Amino acid sequence: MKTDQELKEIVRKKYSEIAEQDVALNKSSCCGAGPVSQEVYNIMTDDYSETEGYQSDADLGLGCGLPTHFAHIEKGDTVLDLGSGAGNDVFVARHETGPEGKVIGVDFSGPMIRKARLNADKLGYNNVEFREGDIEELPILDNSIDVVVSNCVLNLVPNKAAVFNEIHRVLKPGAHFSISDVVLQGELPDALQKDAEMYAGCVSGAIQKDAYLEMARKAGFKDLQIQKEKPIYIPADILSQYLTEEEMQKFGQGEQGIYSITLYGQKEGELKKEKKILQLSDMQSSEACTPGGGCC
Repeated sequence: MKTDQELKEIVRKKYSEIAEQDVALNKSSCCGAGPVSQEVYNIMTDDYSETEGYQSDADLGLGCGLPTHFAHIEKGDTVLDLGSGAGNDVFVARHETGPEGKVIGVDFSGPMIRKARLNADKLGYNNVEFREGDIEELPILDNSIDVVVSNCVLNLVPNKAAVFNEIHRVLKPGAHFSISDVVLQGELPDALQKDAEMYAGCVSGAIQKDAYLEMARKAGFKDLQIQKEKPIYIPADILSQYLTEEEMQKFGQGEQGIYSITLYGQKEGELKKEKKILQLSDMQSSEACTPGGGCC
């Protein structure tokens, strides 16, 4: 079993390589890692192309949702993107904040940070900033952020509870997050669970959905709501690299599931400025997120 630090170094090395990798490879694999599927394209990614503020040069095809779509970002907000990569979600969030707001991206891959800064320079944006750092120990002041977003990143972090605690620390009282991530229902086969490539590929680092929600709850967040949920199917030509035919059949017929969720949570307290209250009617595919379907 690898240590947390070993896992982090695997991810750091892989995502530094992905910074220069062809986007088509990323979209045809699990988050840019491991085997490439010849059967399925866009295994995890959602389509950003019609999203205002989208910059194709910053889209490396590594996300599993559209968190900015659900984040209720307002003009003048200060937004933080965890695991900002080449800047895709930062630039979309910047469109929502307007020039009067600010967007900060944090990523622990040096090559990703450099790529994001080059993209920002080309666009001439002076209200976006990219900081190299660990999202388990954010280089951000307490109570300074209006909205936190993240796209398929927490599943790559060994200590997810620490990240939720950091999100809580940096958000202003009454502020909120909207995070897209990969979670599980049921156990993965051992060969997928223990593979380093599948960890970097956003699969074996994922945890049970209920455990994920409980971490957010323990960090102090309220009004937890799943804004969107979709199943993720790993193509057979990728699974065959890890599982026997018998294991593949069992995996396909079992109760295991890999899902992308977009989760909203709010920090306790009241914002000093008036904010739109998030309503379930504003969301797509909304559902209560407590075990058993109760309200959070």
